Parts: sequence; C-alpha cells; structure tokens
Amino acid sequence: MTHKKTSFAGHEAIEIITKQVKLIAITDCGPRIAFFGKAAGDNLLFWDEQDLGRADWKLRGGHRVWSARPGADESEDAYRADNAPCEVEEQEGWLYLRGEKDPLTNTRRTIGVKAEADGRLLVDSAIANEGDMLYSCSVWALTCTLPTKGTRYGMPLGDGSEWDAFRLVMFKKWGGGHTSRLDDPQIQVNQEMMIVEPQGIETKRMIEAPHGIMAMDVPDQNTTFVKKVGYKKGANYPLGCNLAFYVGPDNFMVEMETMGPEVTLKPGETASHLESWLLTDKALGLAEPKKLLELFG
Repeated sequence: MTHKKTSFAGHEAIEIITKQVKLIAITDCGPRIAFFGKAAGDNLLFWDEQDLGRADWKLRGGHRVWSARPGADESEDAYRADNAPCEVEEQEGWLYLRGEKDPLTNTRRTIGVKAEADGRLLVDSAIANEGDMLYSCSVWALTCTLPTKGTRYGMPLGDGSEWDAFRLVMFKKWGGGHTSRLDDPQIQVNQEMMIVEPQGIETKRMIEAPHGIMAMDVPDQNTTFVKKVGYKKGANYPLGCNLAFYVGPDNFMVEMETMGPEVTLKPGETASHLESWLLTDKALGLAEPKKLLELFG
C-alpha cells in the first residue's frame, strides 16, 4: 500500500493505492473516505456537491462514522458535526485519520485503513471515549454509494442452520419527513438473498444478517464491491440489526450501512468496528449468496 497527499473536490486529502484499488480520504475535515474504486476506475462512492446536511452536520457522502445511541439508532449524537481537520498517523501498516474530539460528548471518531495481501482493504471505524465519564454507543459505519445503470445491491440472509430466522425492520416514516413503502418494488427477497434494484424511490430497511455481507454489483464497471463485518451472536444491536441500507430519492445515493453491538466505554476505551472491503474482477450478478460467501472462505 502506498499513499500520497492529494486533493479531492476542493479538500485536502490523502490517496491510498494498491494494485487493485484506489481510496481517497479527505483530511481537512472528517474523517471521511471520499473515493473508492478500481485503481484505474471511477468512484463508486457518492460525493455531495450540494452542501446537504442538518444544522452544522454535512452529509458530504463517502464513508463516515456515526454513533448510534442505545435504543435510538438516529439521535443527536449521530449528527454531531465533523468539520475540523483530521490528524493523520501511520502505525503498523495502518493509516489512521482521527477527527476532532467532540466538545459535548468527549468522544473522537477515527477511520483506519490497511491493505491486505489478497487485495482487500481493512477499514476500521472507531469511537474513542476521551472523557472522564461513561459513554455507551454502537459504532455505525455508513458508506454512501453512487448507483449507475444496472447497479444492484444484495445481502445474504439467515445463518444456514436448521433453525433459521432473522429480523427485518421496515420503516414507514422517520425523522425529517422521510417515508418508505412497505410494498417497495425495488426490493426482492428470495430464500437466500435480499436484492435491491434502485428505482429512485426513497426507502430504508434494517436487517439481522449473521453473514455480515453487503454487496454492490456494478455492471458498467464490471466489478462487485463487497463489505463484510463480523457478527456477535446474542449481542445487542440497534433494533436487533447489524446491516441496513437507504435508497435516496431519485437514486442520488444508496447507503450501505453496518452497525456494531452496543458497548459501554470507560474513559480511555475505544469501540472498533472492522470491515473488510474488496472489489471483484468481474460483476457477480448477486443471483445467489454462494459466490459472496466464497470470497471470505
């Protein structure tokens, strides 16, 4: 993995390049990953040029770290602004981007990136308690992607056991006037997979998925972007779910979201949420989970 200083959409940034992929993280605010794609390809991530947001918090896009509060997946803590410059540090093969200490919650958000020998990237989204009181949260890692013609998203369902069940949370309405159809034509569920084909209709779902895999199939770039996160059986996840997706109106973006279990951080402790990212050398089609599961042994 090599890296160098660069710029992105008017921001100071750092570029990470491997043989397979390119990743750009902005450093003058955040932490945020702004670009992810093949080394010579286009950006798979959505980046906001319209200054969307809520109060001082800016959507921006890319990959970000949120704090889900126990019993409240979206709270005021989630929308804390991340507008200050990041500290950049290299340590044992990792490149860390550490955001500003939040003056209200006394927490700090960090994104770490490390390249694996097989072409994968490890992306660690973390929240540290730097105060002198307890802080409870779930780390919520949101990756804003940009769907193009033929883009589909898929999540393997269930755990494959003889007693196989999972939670699915369906939203009718939520904060800010957002709505979602329960009979959404964009969503197909078969025996093994949930498939999302964005058609410009706003929608949100949360899912309990023991495999912890979300995939974005991109035919026009002949690749599939796959994220995998660990799953802890019996842990308390936001609304009982460890994965979620959001389709924005008019397909302006699709968020691939993973959540960690609830933790209580003592002063000086950090909640780490590790994802494995990879790009395949061809679009997989997402007809069945077998190919996705084989990618991770």
